[in-house]
Formats: sequence, structure tokens, C-alpha cells
Amino acid sequence: MANNQFMQAEDIHCSFCGRSSSDVTSMIAGPGVFICDICIQNSVEILRKNANPFSPPQARSTMRDFSLLKPSELKRALDQYVVGQDHAKEALSVAVYNHYKRMQSQSLVGSFEEVEIEKSNILLLGPTGTGKTLLAQTLARILDVPLTIADATTLTEAGYVGDDVESVLSQLLQNSEFDVDRAERGIVYIDEIDKICRKGDSPNITRDVSGEGVQQGLLKMLEGTVAGVPPRGGRKHPEQPLVNINTKNILFICGGAFDGLERIIARRLRTSTIGFNSEEQKHVEADVALFPHVEPEDLLKYGFIPEFIGRVPIITALEPLSDEAMLDILLSPKNALVKQYQKLFLMEGIELEFRTDALLLVVEKAKKRKTGARGLRSILEEAMLPVMYKIPDMKNVRKCIITKAVVEDKHEPEYVLALDEHLRKTA
Repeated sequence: MANNQFMQAEDIHCSFCGRSSSDVTSMIAGPGVFICDICIQNSVEILRKNANPFSPPQARSTMRDFSLLKPSELKRALDQYVVGQDHAKEALSVAVYNHYKRMQSQSLVGSFEEVEIEKSNILLLGPTGTGKTLLAQTLARILDVPLTIADATTLTEAGYVGDDVESVLSQLLQNSEFDVDRAERGIVYIDEIDKICRKGDSPNITRDVSGEGVQQGLLKMLEGTVAGVPPRGGRKHPEQPLVNINTKNILFICGGAFDGLERIIARRLRTSTIGFNSEEQKHVEADVALFPHVEPEDLLKYGFIPEFIGRVPIITALEPLSDEAMLDILLSPKNALVKQYQKLFLMEGIELEFRTDALLLVVEKAKKRKTGARGLRSILEEAMLPVMYKIPDMKNVRKCIITKAVVEDKHEPEYVLALDEHLRKTA
């Protein structure tokens, strides 16, 4: 008996398992082959588990090989993209190495089988433009894991207008292309973490909707819990399908500028005594250079609750960028700003050259803006805008030289014409 593709005849057997059509509910026929409903169901289950189109086998195997990337190898990879900040890069490399080694230790059998290694989240302190976000982005690129960058200023306590803390996991799931297994091994970078501090040293009597309440909401997520998140983002609501994500193996990196923290550290470092024979009080200038001396008690006075501080045990400070470091940012990394402009001009068939005094002036202007490395690009964009507007219309230009006058007063750059070059060679 046959009905289109479905066959129910005694002499038909499944080409995969060999079952007769009398032993199964239905049989689908193809050109000279047959497959039973049992094999179809088994195939669907195999595809769901092992052949997710968003998570190929190569990506899964890569995620289990993090131990091959030693801290020294991680730091060398970071050096190619991030200038300076050697201490921060070493601390991050060790923390990330131990974090993914901790994930593999869960299958360890032996005398330390019952020893559970706790997760070590990271807190980055440093002025704006020193490379906090770039470090997290570069780490995720090196490790080939999904990364989401969340802004703590948009988070509010559950039940109020704003984003719930679970929204950061929703972004991570989307960046993982909805592969839960891959998302559970990703990295979450929470920027502007200093904006969720309490508004005072003492606990609030009323609710601190976007401050202490957010810290309370983040506690379980930082430590490790199974959180239900809406797969497409947005706020939770009843009868909405949720995806359960275990945050036990998700590495959280929190970063912030912590404006004013240097004054708290300076007060602690100043020694004061009372009496006629007491020594003069030690003078400590409140400066961001004090960030490496930060202690948990300083963060407590700044407005973090003790439970939150305990869940970010690795505290690393980034140093303010020196003139040499900012000049290196323009020239040295793989994606240096100068190289980016040179590539843009090369697409027009023109060689681009920056004079050293021009780049030094860019660094000087950026330091006055006090925006760190971010100021470098905005200054270059202002200086290069008139040049990039005219270049596509210019003919026979072989080389463009950016001088100090271009950066300072937006003068015309020096051009080397292809005709001049030809005459020079034939002379």
C-alpha cells in the first residue's frame, strides 16, 4: 500500500536499520532507498545535539583547548593590539588561563577530584581611554569565544523601568548565535561598573534602584547560577519562553573609570597622629596613579557592597598613558590608527606618510582633552577630513605627506605627483 511518499508494503525494508515496513509506523521512499520513522527521529536528535549550524565542531573543539594558550602566549597576543599596561595584561592572562583550566578540572579524577576551584572574576580600574574595553575585546578574539559588552548605567533593579541584569546574558546568547553551550563559556564585560555604587557610605533605607539594587541583582550571576533569559532580549514577562543559561563558567570582567577613588586611597595612605612629638602628616597627592594601591576597603567606601567586592577577587589597575605610549598607539599595534589611514589612502592608489612632529602634536592635543587614546582618533579625524575630501578627485598624486601644519592649522599637506617622480628618475 503506497500513499505518495509513505509506503506500507511487506517487502520494503529501511535502508539504514533494516527494519521491515510492518515493524514501523511509516516509511518514506526515495529513489531506490527507504527510511523509517525511527531513523528519522534519531537523525533529528543527532542533528540537534551535534550539528548546530551556528556552532560547528571546529569551534567546540577550540573552546576545549584553552589550556594550550599559556599566560605568556596570551600576553604576547595582547601585545600585538594593546600598547603598554603590562601588569594588567599579565594579570588578565593568568586569570583567563586559570578560568578555562578550571572548567577542564571539573572532569579531573584523582586525589583532588572533590576540590572545586572557585571562579575569579576581574575588576579593571583606570581612567577613560586606557584600554579596558580593548583588552576584553582582544581577549575574546584570541580565545575565539563570544563576548558581550554591557553598560551598567542602563541596568536597574528588577521591577523598574530599565534593563534587568539578565539582559547582559541575553546579549551574550545572541552573540553566540543562540548556541547555549558556547554562550556558557563566553566573556561578559560590564562597562561603567562604578556607576552602580551606593550614593553614600551607609546602606540606604529606601531602594537604590540603579545602584545598590543592581549590585544585589548581579551577585548570583557573578558567582554562578542558572538564569532564565529572554532569547530575543527585552524585559521578562509572564508566558514568555526563556532560555536557561548557567553562568558558572562565564567569565565576568568589570571595568570603570572610578572618578574620585584616588581621593579615598590618598586619605587612607596619609598617616596622621596626635601629640606634641608627632611627626608631620604624610603628604599624598590624590592622583589616578594611586589606583594600583587600591584595597577592598577603598571600594567599600566608594559605594560597593561587601558581597559584590568578594565576587571580583582580581582587582587590576591600568596606568595613565604616557606620551610614548600614545605615540606607540598611533604607530605600533596591528590596527594602529596610522595604518588604518594608510590603508584607506592605498585604496585610492596613494601612499600616505605622517611626519613625526605631526604625530607628536596629535599626542599633545589628545592629552589636553584628557580622553586617553580615544582623543587620538577624534583629532586625526578633524585634521584628515579636508584631505580625505579632496584626495579622490586629485589625479597623478603618488604620495601625500601630513605635516605639523596640517594638524595645527589644517593647511594643505605636501603632495608628490607621479609626474615629478618620473622626471626625478629620468634626470
